Amino acid sequence: MSIRTGEQYIQAIRKQKPDVWLGGEKIENVVDHPYFAQPVKEIAKLYDMQHDPEYQDEITHIDEETGQRINNSFLNPTKPEHLQMRRRLFEVWAESTFGLMGRTPDFLNTVVTGMAANDGFFRQYGEQYGDNIINYYKHVRDNDLFLTHAIVNPQNDRSQSSHGQQDEFTHLGVVKETEDGLIVRGAKMLATLAPITDEVIVYSYPGFAPGDDKYAISFALPIDTPGLSLYCREQAQSGERSTWDHPLASRFEEADALLVFKDVLVPWERVFINQNAEAGNKLYAGTGVNQQPSHQSAVRALAKISFVADVACSVADSIGVDGYLNVQNQLSELIQSAETIRALVRTAEREYEVTETGEVRPNLVPLETIRGLMPHAYPRAIQILQTIGAGGLLMSPTEADFNNPAIADEMTKYYVGRTDVTSERRVRLFKLAWDLCGEAFGQRLVQYERYYSGDPVRKMAVFYKVHKGKNPTYPRVERALEEGIELADESKLKA
Repeated sequence: MSIRTGEQYIQAIRKQKPDVWLGGEKIENVVDHPYFAQPVKEIAKLYDMQHDPEYQDEITHIDEETGQRINNSFLNPTKPEHLQMRRRLFEVWAESTFGLMGRTPDFLNTVVTGMAANDGFFRQYGEQYGDNIINYYKHVRDNDLFLTHAIVNPQNDRSQSSHGQQDEFTHLGVVKETEDGLIVRGAKMLATLAPITDEVIVYSYPGFAPGDDKYAISFALPIDTPGLSLYCREQAQSGERSTWDHPLASRFEEADALLVFKDVLVPWERVFINQNAEAGNKLYAGTGVNQQPSHQSAVRALAKISFVADVACSVADSIGVDGYLNVQNQLSELIQSAETIRALVRTAEREYEVTETGEVRPNLVPLETIRGLMPHAYPRAIQILQTIGAGGLLMSPTEADFNNPAIADEMTKYYVGRTDVTSERRVRLFKLAWDLCGEAFGQRLVQYERYYSGDPVRKMAVFYKVHKGKNPTYPRVERALEEGIELADESKLKA
C-alpha cells in the first residue's frame, strides 16, 4: 500500500475499537460521534489531497526503495531541495486547516522519519532498537498511518521527579520485562486527536533524574491496544453546532487525551528505548527529533497567524475602521509578525546543516526563534482581533435569526457593515472572529500555542545556554574594547 485515500483512513478508524471516554461516557464509535465526526472528515480531506492532481506532485513523491508513491513527510532529506519538498506539503496541509489543527499526520511522520534516519543513536543502546525504529518507520510509511504522541507526564507533584511521585506508576513506567515484551503502567499526555488516529508513539522530553530509568522508555502501539484507555478533555464544542454560526469550532476541534496504560504489553519489536535515562535525555540531540518536526510546526504557525491577520483585516474593513491610525498600527503589527515567521522559515531552509549521516536539517536557530516568538505573538494576535472587533463580537445574531421572516428585516437593517458589506457578510465575519478569539475553541488554541513546544520559559533558557555554548567568547565586544584602547593610546601619544 502507498498513499491512502480519505475513505481508507475513515474505514481504518472505524475498524478500531479504542477505549475512548468523553464526558464520562464511553464512546463506541468515534467516526460517527458528533464530536469526532467533523475532525475525522477534515483529516480525510488531507489524505484525499494526496490523490488530487492539483496537489499530488507537490505533496507526494515516488519512494526510491519501494517504488510506491508516499507522502513527502516520509522523505529523509539528503538534499537541500528535499526541505522545500517537505515544506510544500506542510504548507498545503496547514492551509487546508488554516493552521488550526496542530497535529495533522505530517507532524509525527517527520518525527518517525527523523528517528529512523538516526537509527545509530538507538543502536548504541542495543542493536535491536535501531532495527525496531527502522522497521516501524517502514510500517508507518508503507501503510500511510496517522499517529498521535504522548510525551508529557501528567501534572501531579511537579516538585518531584517521576520516581518521587506518591504512586510509583502515576507516570508511565515499566512494571516488568517478559519474554514477549515490556509491561507498562501509568499515564502520559497530551495525546492530541488520539481517538481518531491509528497508533501512538511514546517518548519524553529530556529531564530524567537519577532513579528515573524505569520511566525512560520509548515505544509505539496501535491506539486500540488492550489495556490502553483514552480520557478526553472536556469538549470545547459539542459537534452539533451550526457551521454557519461556528465555521471554525464546528470543524477543527482537536480532542486532547490523557493516555492511561493499565499493565499494557509492549512487544519487544515495538520498543525503541528501554529504561535508560541517558538515552531518554539524549534523544532530542541525538536524533534531531526536535529539529525536523520544528520545520513542520513553523510552517503551520505561519499559516495560523497569517489567518488571524487576514481575519482581523477583514473585520476592520467590514466596519470601516481600517482607516484609523491606531487600527492600521495594530494590523501592521499582525502582518509583520507573520512576515517575520515567513522569513525565519526560509532562513532555516537556506542555512541548512548536514549531519555526519548525510541528513539535511533546517537550521535550528531560526526554528527555535519561531518557537520563542509564537507563545507571545499568537496571544497578541488574538488580543488585537478582540480589540478591533470590540463590542461587535458580543452582539452577533444567529443563522436562525436571519431565517425567521418575522425579524429578518431587522437583521438586515441593523447588522449591516460599511457600504457594500451586507449584514449577513458582516455577521459571518464576526462569528468567524469570535470562534478564534472568544469561544472555548479559540481559547484552547491560544493556550495550545503558548505551550506547544513545552514550557516557554525553560525553552528560552535552553536556547540561551545553547547560544552561549556556541559563543563562549564575543569577538565583536573584544574588538570594540581593543580598538577603544588603541585609539586612546594613540591620543595619548599625540598629546
